Amino acid sequence: MPKPSFAILDDRALIAVTGEDRCAFLQGLVSNDVERAGPGRAVYAAFLTAQGKYLHDFFIAAQDDALLLDCEAARRDDLLQRLSMYRMRSKVTIEPRADLRVAAAFGEGAAGKLGLGEDRGEAKTWAGGVAFIDPRLAVAGVRAILPSDGAAQALEKAGLAPAKPEDYDDLRLSLGLPDGSRDLIVGKSTLLESGFEELAGIDWDKGCFLGQELTARTRYRGLVKKRLVPVTIDGALPEPGEIVKQDGREAGEMRSGRGKRGLALLRLEAIENTGDPLAAGETRLTPHKPDWAAF
Repeated sequence: MPKPSFAILDDRALIAVTGEDRCAFLQGLVSNDVERAGPGRAVYAAFLTAQGKYLHDFFIAAQDDALLLDCEAARRDDLLQRLSMYRMRSKVTIEPRADLRVAAAFGEGAAGKLGLGEDRGEAKTWAGGVAFIDPRLAVAGVRAILPSDGAAQALEKAGLAPAKPEDYDDLRLSLGLPDGSRDLIVGKSTLLESGFEELAGIDWDKGCFLGQELTARTRYRGLVKKRLVPVTIDGALPEPGEIVKQDGREAGEMRSGRGKRGLALLRLEAIENTGDPLAAGETRLTPHKPDWAAF
């Protein structure tokens, strides 16, 4: 593990949901139990189509009387628009928070620098914002939602060394964690093939949410035939969407990558068949089943 470091994630943005109906409003829309998001806990969730296909994923953290959604900056406005479509008579306000920034703190001892333990999702008020252990995997480090002015200074003062977003991306890829629409196809991907169940992104006991019926049916009927997994890259980095083949047959497709690491959506039999190499063009790929995956 690298030394405790932090990176400001400028590819992330914040949406605040406020008002007395904020929990009930989100509860019927997203895949996780919003009631669990409070002063001491953050959650990871997704927003789906009625047919159970991926639209957005985000972290939900509570601060004062607001639920803060840590989402993709490039797709923030789309998420705002989609949430607003369902507001109807709910007593909620949904608005962007340009005064806040998202940072990732990672490396050995990073959580302790911010006064956090080792439980995924554990959260606390910190430096005028909120910091929480990544709800997906504790080893992925800490996410911090902080006032834009002074965010980096507060993290350095806590004893964290400045790093690049690419350094955090390397950690993400090594762990096999998807990064929003870089790895999930909007309107097409499903949560179960993307690891959301193991990564604590779905609560099966919370009741209905948008797309819940088809997501549950896929689970109980064993219909998952592909999984998003980390791959080691031997050769040039394939482009996202490039077809992966095994023994001349299509086995999946490439998603995000950097250097010699990447993620690919692959058929289960292709992952298990270690005897025949996988290739994207002239590049050879070696898949790895993450320790957290259950397939």
